Amino acid sequence: MRILLHRADGKTEPWIKDFAKYLPEAEVEIWHAGEKNRACDYAVVWSPPEAMLPELAQVKAIFVTGAGVDALLKFNDALPSHIPIIRLEDAGMALQMAEYVTHSVLRYFRRLDEYEVQARAGQWLPLPQHPKEDFAVGVLGMGVLGTRVLEALAPFGFPLRGWSRTEKSMAGVQCFHGADGLDTFLRGSRVLVCMLPLTQDTNNLINRTNMSKLPQGSYLINVARGAHVAEPDLLALIKSGHIAAATLDVFRNEPLPAQHPFWQEPRITITPHISALTLRRESVQQIAEKIRKTAQGETVAGVVDRNRGY
Repeated sequence: MRILLHRADGKTEPWIKDFAKYLPEAEVEIWHAGEKNRACDYAVVWSPPEAMLPELAQVKAIFVTGAGVDALLKFNDALPSHIPIIRLEDAGMALQMAEYVTHSVLRYFRRLDEYEVQARAGQWLPLPQHPKEDFAVGVLGMGVLGTRVLEALAPFGFPLRGWSRTEKSMAGVQCFHGADGLDTFLRGSRVLVCMLPLTQDTNNLINRTNMSKLPQGSYLINVARGAHVAEPDLLALIKSGHIAAATLDVFRNEPLPAQHPFWQEPRITITPHISALTLRRESVQQIAEKIRKTAQGETVAGVVDRNRGY
C-alpha cells in the first residue's frame, strides 16, 4: 500500500513518522512538483496545487486533512467522480473550536472587549451587564463542529439557536432550517457564529441584507471561511453601529494583507486562522483507520457529497 502525501508547509517528516506508527503497512510517497511520482493507492492532502491533479486522478481515495474541502473541490471537474473524497470529522478540532467560540461569546457578553479599550485609555467605568435572555447565540451550521460549539455554550444559559440546510433537532436549541428558516433565525440571534461549509450557496451568505436582519448591536464570530462574509458590508455595518463588533479567524485572502481596512477597525478582533488547528497525530490515526476500512471495502464516515460541497 502506498500513500501520496502533500503538505503545503513542507513539514512532511512528522507525518511520515506518524503513518509509520499507525499504518506501518503503508509506504509514504512525498509529492514533489516536476518529479515523476510512483503510482499510489491513496492521497493525503489539504490544499493541493493544480500540478498534482494527474496523480490525484489515479488514486483509490483522497483524504483531506481538515473538515472543510473547498480547497480541493475547486478542482472537482478534474477529479474522476468515482474517487471518494474523505474529510476529517473531528480529530481534535471540535474541542478547539468550542473553546474559541465560547471565549468570544463570553468576551462580548461580559463586555470585556469594551473594558480592554477603557483600560488602554486609563478609564475606570463599570458598564451595565447585557441581559442574558436578550443575548441569544445563533450558530450557522449544525454539523459535527457546530453541534459541539452549541454543547459547549449550553451550561452558560444563553438562548441557543441553530440553523442548518436540512431539518435537525437538538435538545435545548431552537432549530431552523432551509431558506425559509434563515430569516427568522437571523432576526433572533444577537450573536451570529458562522460554522458553515463553503459552497456556492453559502458564499457571501453573510452580506448586508442578511446582517441587517440581526438585532441592532449584534456580534459576528466567523470561524468557517472568509468567503462567507461580504467584507465591505461588514465594515459598513460596524461603522454604522448595527454590528457592535466582530471576531474573525478566517479571511478571503490569507494572510490578511497589511493594507486591509479590517486592521484599522478596533471593533474587529483578528486571529490568524487558529480557531481549530489540525492535530497531526489524531488526524493520522483517523485517516489510518479509514484507509484500512476502505481497503477492506467497508463504509467510512466523512465521505464528501460533491454536489453539496461537504
